[in-house]
Amino acid sequence: MRHIIIGILFISFLFLAACNDSQQTSNESEDGNEEENSKQEQDGNNQEDVSKDEDEEDEDAEDKDDKEDESTANKEEQETEKEPIYKVDSETSSIVPLDDSGDTNEKVVLLTIDDVPDKNAIKMAETLKEHNASAIFFVNGHFIDTEEGAEKLKKIHEMGFPIGNHTYSHPDLTTISEEEQTEEIVSVSDRIEEIIGERPSFFRAPHGKNTDHSREIAKEEGMTIMNWTYGYDYFEPYMDAEKIKQAMISGEGPEAGVDYSLLKPGANLLMHDRDWTSEALGDIIEGLREKDYEMVDPNLIQTTRNAS
Repeated sequence: MRHIIIGILFISFLFLAACNDSQQTSNESEDGNEEENSKQEQDGNNQEDVSKDEDEEDEDAEDKDDKEDESTANKEEQETEKEPIYKVDSETSSIVPLDDSGDTNEKVVLLTIDDVPDKNAIKMAETLKEHNASAIFFVNGHFIDTEEGAEKLKKIHEMGFPIGNHTYSHPDLTTISEEEQTEEIVSVSDRIEEIIGERPSFFRAPHGKNTDHSREIAKEEGMTIMNWTYGYDYFEPYMDAEKIKQAMISGEGPEAGVDYSLLKPGANLLMHDRDWTSEALGDIIEGLREKDYEMVDPNLIQTTRNAS
C-alpha cells in the first residue's frame, strides 16, 4: 500500500513539472511573438518615415525644378535679341516708332520704376508679371551694396525686366564734380554687371538733371539717356494709392500744378519703389489698357548698343 501511495505522489510530481514547463514555453513564445510584432511594427514605422521623407524630397526637387525652369525660360526670353521698332525721342523722352510707315502701334506707354530695389521692387515686378506688362527698373547703387539687395536685383533681372542705371546715391549731378559724376555712374554699372552679368543699357539722371559730362559718360558706357514725360508719386498729395492711380491713368496732376492731361501716345511714365505706387500698379496698368494703350516692351526700344 505504501508503495502505491509513493508511486501516485511521484506521478503527480511529474505531471506538475510538465505543466510548469509548458506554461514557461508558452510565455516565452508569447514574449517572442510580442517582440517580433513590435519589431515588425517599428520596421513598418521606419519604412513609412523613409517613404514620407522620400516623398517630401521628391516634392522639394519638383519645386526646385519648376523654379529653375521658370528662371531659365525668363532668362532665355530676355536673352533673345529683338529687333527694335521704337526709339527714345531725345527732346521729349517719349517713345516713338523708328519709322513712319504706320505699321508700328503708336499708342503705347513705357512704364519705368526708379529707386530700386527698395522695399517694393519685387512685389512690383510680380504685379507686372501678373498683368503681362514690362518696365525698366532703374537702380540706385546703394541699394545693391548688400547681399539682400543684390539678390533682389538678380531676381528682378531673372524675371525678365531690363535694368537701368540711376546713379549710386541719387545726387543732383549738376552740383558735383566730374570725377564724382563718373564714380556715381560707372560704379553702378560695374556692380550691376557683377550681379547680373551685363551692363545697363539705359541711364536716368536723378531729378532728370544731366550735365555735359554725364551725357558723355552715358555715351561711353553705351547707355541711352532717358528722362520721362510725367510722374506724380513723389509729390506729397499723390502719396496715396487711389490718387496716384487716377493721376497716372488720366495723366493729370492738378495738385502738382498739372491741370491738363500728359497722357499721349509714347508717354514715358515715371514711378518709384513706393508703397502707394506698388499698391496701385495693377490698377494703373489695367486703367491704361482700358484707354487702349499698350505697355511697350523695353526690349523693342533702340539703344546705343543695339542701334545698327
